[in-house]
Amino acid sequence: MQNKTILENPIRKLELPKKWTNNGFISSKIVSINENMGFDIDLQYPKMKFKNAVKTCFVREEVLERLIIAQGLLPKGYKYKIYDTWRPIKLQEELYENYTSLLAEKYDLESLSEDEREEFLSGFISPPVHERTNPPVHTTGGAIDLTIVDPNGNELDMGTAFDEFTDKTHTAYFENTKEKDIIYNRRMLYNSMTKAGFTNLPSEWWHYDYGDKFWAYYNKTNTLYTGLFTKEELKYEK
Repeated sequence: MQNKTILENPIRKLELPKKWTNNGFISSKIVSINENMGFDIDLQYPKMKFKNAVKTCFVREEVLERLIIAQGLLPKGYKYKIYDTWRPIKLQEELYENYTSLLAEKYDLESLSEDEREEFLSGFISPPVHERTNPPVHTTGGAIDLTIVDPNGNELDMGTAFDEFTDKTHTAYFENTKEKDIIYNRRMLYNSMTKAGFTNLPSEWWHYDYGDKFWAYYNKTNTLYTGLFTKEELKYEK
């Protein structure tokens, strides 16, 4: 019954998150995720040769707890493949510099006002703001990028690649199309993750949050996690 529910429930079409400053920060450990925990780890930015990428998968301990619950909702033999989790601020700066130039060229952003341009870009890449109480979500350990693989280890067809900059990356994009496989695959990811307490960034089918400002915005509650900008700050547990 659980498997049927995660396939049948439609994906909600939501607006992008607005600025959110309600904070109630908690003390929370950073932990590392490895494949012995039952996940497929395939961190993308080290593979793409970004110089500030990290090769270990770090998240807050509450994120890992909910991720285990979410994976338990998937059909037998299916599991999550993790693309990206915690990022140092230096990687956020590197990504922002690379991706904003690509987006500006692709979408002619020079014709927009500064506020309009910033709002558009925020749907794809967060500015590398050096504010620990209002940081880029991936620096908190609360954001995670992921997909699903089948029992043979093949990634499910989600309609686009990771970090592809088109309208098709919007999570609900295929809901009113005839692409049934893509619809069900995205619903499987969306419904399993949201049932476990995560929220989704509507412009990216792969991006989910717990405890950071995006999650707090959609739940109208306090942000739980501050930014952790360097690996030395993590003090993680293996």
